[in-house]
Amino acid sequence: MRLNAIYQIRCDADEIERKAKAIAVEQSVEMPLEAIDDPYVLDTVVGRLEAIEEQGTGNYRVTISLDPETVGEDAGQLMNMLFGNSSLHEDVSLLDVIFPDAILDVFEGPASGIAGLRERVEAPDRPLTCSALKPQGLSGKELAQLAYRFALGRIDYIKDDHGLADQSYSPFWERVRHCSDAVIRATDETGHPTRYAPSLSGNLDQLRSQVSIAQDHGLDTVMISPMVVGFSAFAAITEENADMAFFAHPAMGGAARIAPPLLIGKLFRLLGADAVIFPNFGGRFGYSRQTCMSIGSTAKGALGDCRPSMPVPAGGMTLDRLEELTAFYGVDCMILIGGNLLMARENLTAETLAFTRCIEDLKSEKVDG
Repeated sequence: MRLNAIYQIRCDADEIERKAKAIAVEQSVEMPLEAIDDPYVLDTVVGRLEAIEEQGTGNYRVTISLDPETVGEDAGQLMNMLFGNSSLHEDVSLLDVIFPDAILDVFEGPASGIAGLRERVEAPDRPLTCSALKPQGLSGKELAQLAYRFALGRIDYIKDDHGLADQSYSPFWERVRHCSDAVIRATDETGHPTRYAPSLSGNLDQLRSQVSIAQDHGLDTVMISPMVVGFSAFAAITEENADMAFFAHPAMGGAARIAPPLLIGKLFRLLGADAVIFPNFGGRFGYSRQTCMSIGSTAKGALGDCRPSMPVPAGGMTLDRLEELTAFYGVDCMILIGGNLLMARENLTAETLAFTRCIEDLKSEKVDG
């Protein structure tokens, strides 16, 4: 079976077949076919135009199949084959990909998935809760104070803001030491196994060093931005650390012209994301309800033998939307509320408790009903 890439192309009707065939060549051999005389290359390696479907005036859904051998075993090369040169065409977007077994056998998806994330916080049958440490500019000790107060509110996961890296005001090692100690202290007091997920950044060597630091402090969950560190580095770090759970942050995802359900729900998952964070409808970003539903269902849906990833709607969520969000995404979701909780300032722990108790109450109502 071949690797089927599905694109949206905007052009005039009399141009679509020529344009689609040009993309098939561009995404495979990138040269005039008249200059190729090798039968294997012509018959197998050259991309094939499989289908053209009109989606409305000037918009077409085009399926092009590629030889999976061209990918090898590299996540970066997978993205190169799917959308390398064609991403430079402003009128072309990557909508979806249908993976053959040859690709799914190489990239096996999350090591923990939804079940592993639930097991970490002993929450088998309710939506999970999450918040973020911010703003950047605070020291590791100041962030740890926030982490402690969040954890006293019995939240499941506390992640770094994706802007936290290895800055001078909050070096990674120092932040991890203080925040992990703070969460452990709060966990001892509450009995609830809150997890802290520091944000990884840098090149592959730096990512490996940061994972080692996190493990040395007893952490089993981290966050990473695949589009920032690169797909090859992301896939390598998840494969090398099957005992860790990885949150994937969508930073830079909007620059790629790749459909969000494919990028966040499928590709991040395929390369090892146990949880995928994305901007929910009605927040600070412009994703529609349909796009968000598709991200959630793609993250949890069938993908070979890959475990499902936990959808994490975020981006300006508020406490008054909890019932709506849990009804929309179902039990298998993690609700991330950051700034809305931090606005409580000295009442942060009480507001966090209100968040986590509301989730428990919603679960109880479903059980009773």
